[in-house]
Amino acid sequence: MQFNGIRGVALTAAVILAAGSAAYAHHGWSWTQDGFFELRGKITAIYIGNPHATLDVDAEGEAWRVEMAPPSRTIAAGFTEEVAKVGDEVTAIGNRSVDETEKRMKAVRVIVGGKTYDVYPDRVPPA
Repeated sequence: MQFNGIRGVALTAAVILAAGSAAYAHHGWSWTQDGFFELRGKITAIYIGNPHATLDVDAEGEAWRVEMAPPSRTIAAGFTEEVAKVGDEVTAIGNRSVDETEKRMKAVRVIVGGKTYDVYPDRVPPA
């Protein structure tokens, strides 16, 4: 009986560690390229929620997913669902996916209606 208890604890610990590693890999920057990328297009969808805010953008007929910061950080930067709407022109600056077949990027700065929102101000490229 004691063996099963120890095995159960070890299995639980392994599952927690694996889940944490997967979440870290997904939410980190390891999936992005070095160097900045700029995307311009029209917003087709806005989501301010967990695990992070996103914009879907039509850029020259291609559907892109622009990932921003977690909701609290995105809102703290001033970007809320009220500042942009579907159809607005957007410029996103950040890092694109290392998989260039994937139309996805992680934005550090988003510009809508002439207003700039730095969702990762510590990562914004120098002027």
